[in-house]
Amino acid sequence: MSITIKSKTDLEKMRVAGRIAGNARDLAGRSLEPGMTTKDIDKIIHDYIVGQGAVPSFLGYGGFPGSACISVNDEVIHGIPGSRKIKTGDIVSIDVGAYIDGFHGDTCATFPVGKISEEAQALLDVTKASLYEGIAKAVAGARLEEVCGAVEQYCASRGYGIVREYCGHGIGRHLHESPEVPNYVQRGSKDMHIKLQQGMCICIEPMINVKGDAIRVCKDGWTVRTKSGSLSAHFEHAIAITSSGPVILTESELD
Repeated sequence: MSITIKSKTDLEKMRVAGRIAGNARDLAGRSLEPGMTTKDIDKIIHDYIVGQGAVPSFLGYGGFPGSACISVNDEVIHGIPGSRKIKTGDIVSIDVGAYIDGFHGDTCATFPVGKISEEAQALLDVTKASLYEGIAKAVAGARLEEVCGAVEQYCASRGYGIVREYCGHGIGRHLHESPEVPNYVQRGSKDMHIKLQQGMCICIEPMINVKGDAIRVCKDGWTVRTKSGSLSAHFEHAIAITSSGPVILTESELD
């Protein structure tokens, strides 16, 4: 799939999809309480997205059974909503997509449930900060490796593991478009030399572990965990490359 350049009208539609996804993400995050199940969280997201006239991008995507990916503690991504109850001290990654008027929005954040450990808070702080380090580099004329390298340098220099099997991506009429956007510089990859252009839209999404890069896929075929059993965090925004710099499409409008 080639890289698509979005028109002004396309970007306006992507702002709508992104806003719905961002609102759903934060609405769910603010609703977290000990004793809730991951299915309860999924229902909040589903009901909000549908109530806005949109469709959950993830529901049925590749056979995924939920409207959102809800990943807890050592779960990196693709956690299937179900009967698991969250508890005080957990960290919960809420990955949301919304589709409306021909375009997708895609975003994620990792939220604390009550008081969390210093280790968990530091992980959240570093992962979120690395996302914005990457976004700051996403300007017209920059090369993709500058975005990827910014995330890698920020996290690796602080001793954190960087998930390498999964990455960010282009977004638009399709949930996943070219180019792939890794959270590290892929040596020898021609894609690293792609020059960012106005109208390109990408998702930057650091997936960062307390200990080591290694992950494993669970028997359900979806849920990805850290191999070390250490905590993992995941933050993501969809952004547009514009003449005035990167524009975040998935910010929330919630007060």
